[in-house]
Amino acid sequence: MKPLLKQIFAASVASAMALPAVAQSTTFDKQNAASDAVDAVEEKVNDDFNRSYDRGGFGNQGRSTGWYGSVSATANATSGNTDTTDLGIGTKFGFYDGTNGHDVRLSYSLSKDGNTTTANSGLLGYDYTRNFNGDLFGYGKLTTIYDEFGTFERDTFVGAGIGYRVVDNGSTTWTVQAGPGYRVAKDAAGTEIEETAASLTSKASFELADGTFLTNDTDVLWSESNTLVTNDLGINVKMTDALAMRTSLLTKYNSEPLAGFDEIDNSLGVSLVYTFN
Repeated sequence: MKPLLKQIFAASVASAMALPAVAQSTTFDKQNAASDAVDAVEEKVNDDFNRSYDRGGFGNQGRSTGWYGSVSATANATSGNTDTTDLGIGTKFGFYDGTNGHDVRLSYSLSKDGNTTTANSGLLGYDYTRNFNGDLFGYGKLTTIYDEFGTFERDTFVGAGIGYRVVDNGSTTWTVQAGPGYRVAKDAAGTEIEETAASLTSKASFELADGTFLTNDTDVLWSESNTLVTNDLGINVKMTDALAMRTSLLTKYNSEPLAGFDEIDNSLGVSLVYTFN
């Protein structure tokens, strides 16, 4: 297995240089959200699934009490020379009582080429966060993915850990969190996997102008079978109080892909997100 620094470097270089490739999804891809995309349709939905345009970090600091939620959807169909159908839907909602935060995320994507299904995947995520003192917080998470055509058909991760908000000055936020976990999965060959795991996540947000944010999320996730590095670089533009547009470049590095899969994936996504409170 390659050294961690080499993996991070490879993912960074790929963000700027590599061409798009076939996506692979696991529970270790964007656990905060997430994200997990098997094609351009699911990527558009997961832009909203994994990020909110106006929350620069994770944990509960700066979060409003009460409920929140959002829904995003996309659909595309062609007929004639080609017959294709692409459908995707994603939603997230949560509640914060001043100390404890609960967040639920759901996503589903289906693509067909004629009568042949080319993508069929769903994701469920739950996150719990609790304030300790100042910028320190604890968290627990459950993420489970079904991906008919991915490296792993079924993948579930349970973990917990500690997080810390390094910078929060109004225009810039940077938060890190890390902890152990446990993974249960079934790969495309039908092999069952049960293993310990660990994760390190960084989230940063920079306000470029009023209502415009540059965000960068990096996940480094290790397990006994492989190491994954994911980087999501995006620009979020708030157009109205309820409507926002997001453009993102999602890069994934898998140290041990299955035969026929590349180590590096890139997905470029543009999406509109409507938020309700």
